[in-house]
Amino acid sequence: MTRSVICIMITILVYMAMMVIIGIVYSKKNSSVSDFYLGGRKLGPLVSAMSAEASDMSSYLLMGLPGLAYLCGTAEVGWTAIGLAVGTYLNWLLVAKRLRVYSQRCRNSITIPDFFSNRYRDDKHVLMGIAALIILIFFIPYTASGFSACGKLFNQLFGWEYHTAMIISAVIIITYTSLGGFLAASFTDLIQSIVMTTALAILVIYGVSTAGGIDNVMDNAKSLSNYISMTSTRTADGEPTGYGFITIVSTLAWGLGYFGMPHILLRFMAIDDKNKIKTSRRIASVWVVIAMGVAVFIGIIGNSLTAQGHIKALTDSSSSETIVLEMATLLSKHSVPAALVAGLIFAGILACTMSTSDSQLLAASSSMSENILKGVFKVKMSEKSSMLAARAVLLVIAVLGVILAWDQNSSVFSIVSFAWAGFGAAFGPVMLASLFWKRTNKYGALAGLVVGGIMIFIWKFAVRPMGGALDIYELLPAFICALIAIIVVSLATPAPSKEITDEFYAVKAELNK
Repeated sequence: MTRSVICIMITILVYMAMMVIIGIVYSKKNSSVSDFYLGGRKLGPLVSAMSAEASDMSSYLLMGLPGLAYLCGTAEVGWTAIGLAVGTYLNWLLVAKRLRVYSQRCRNSITIPDFFSNRYRDDKHVLMGIAALIILIFFIPYTASGFSACGKLFNQLFGWEYHTAMIISAVIIITYTSLGGFLAASFTDLIQSIVMTTALAILVIYGVSTAGGIDNVMDNAKSLSNYISMTSTRTADGEPTGYGFITIVSTLAWGLGYFGMPHILLRFMAIDDKNKIKTSRRIASVWVVIAMGVAVFIGIIGNSLTAQGHIKALTDSSSSETIVLEMATLLSKHSVPAALVAGLIFAGILACTMSTSDSQLLAASSSMSENILKGVFKVKMSEKSSMLAARAVLLVIAVLGVILAWDQNSSVFSIVSFAWAGFGAAFGPVMLASLFWKRTNKYGALAGLVVGGIMIFIWKFAVRPMGGALDIYELLPAFICALIAIIVVSLATPAPSKEITDEFYAVKAELNK
């Protein structure tokens, strides 16, 4: 094992030990299930903003975005980043404050299925059960993709056997999440966002310096046809191709996913003061724009380094996602301090994955223990028993995630893309209708959940393969279908009760104070 590899390993081990220590510290602050799953609604503006965005970005920030920019140029990655940035801002602007107030007023809801059920007074808990089932369907494989990414990272870095590396990573994530719950996950997400930001800054400075300056980087990009363009792009083998209006709209649709992401929406519900949400919105929006912009630029820098012979050519989508690993490895060869800095970059990649996995584990665990066991099946448990059940369910879900991630050749980002679409289409329209339309009722909400979830599968596997104008990201058509279903079914069925509409107006009045 070389000196640089030892330095990188030390940095990563220190980072992972910090995450476990945070979990132990916060384990003493969980006195109830509400604390475990929602942190007692005690998140400050900085922690809520950065934990929401860190849990959102996942390894896509330091692998997906740079890799796509490296290989194909700025069109697809640029429109994706714009869609995500706009989605982030609108989610904080439209949903955050209203959901914080509404969820507490609605019988102090602590999960998204709780909120839907309480919002429409669905005493039979049909809405709760369907929503919880959707979370399990999409979050277990989503969590598995995170474990897989960690396993592949250690396998490439240190040559560890994939399955061993994946299990070790999963154990670390499970440990601090099961001990500290939501508060531990949120605080570690803040730390992880700092590590990500530091990694991005180091990569840009080092990359530009090694390439001989920004002018050299941009000259290389301009010399490649269709590389620096928002209306045309390049295929994986370098062939120029168009990037038309329908494709642009389809790519921008990524932003719609934010309205339905349970692990992000839970951060809104957990904010301690609704009047500080504006501060959180500004922090989150600025960080997301800068972070994604820098990530895209790193891909462009990496292409220049390849052209100059510093890094080997990465010729397909799978290998191009390792451009950050290649740049960090190049940096580690200079000196011991450089190797330690490279270790911080690798820790940043790990942070992207861990910050998402912990939030997904909590959301999936709460769906099973709180919504299905206690809500749907009416299992009676004391507060202590509920805490034990919460941790036990979290462990079971994590084990299922490990089993699903056992295939080393599984595609991480295709799973992420599909799960993102699933949540966005199933929960997004229902969440917006619940917060902004007083006439929507439980029948409309149920129709939205079912139609959105089913249309994701129909469009992905039956319609999109037809190609042509139908070859668009499944989130957009499924989102539209779910929204139409909510409106049509709500208008065709009895109006909500006076109790529900009075609560709607009470929330509106509180927001206007």
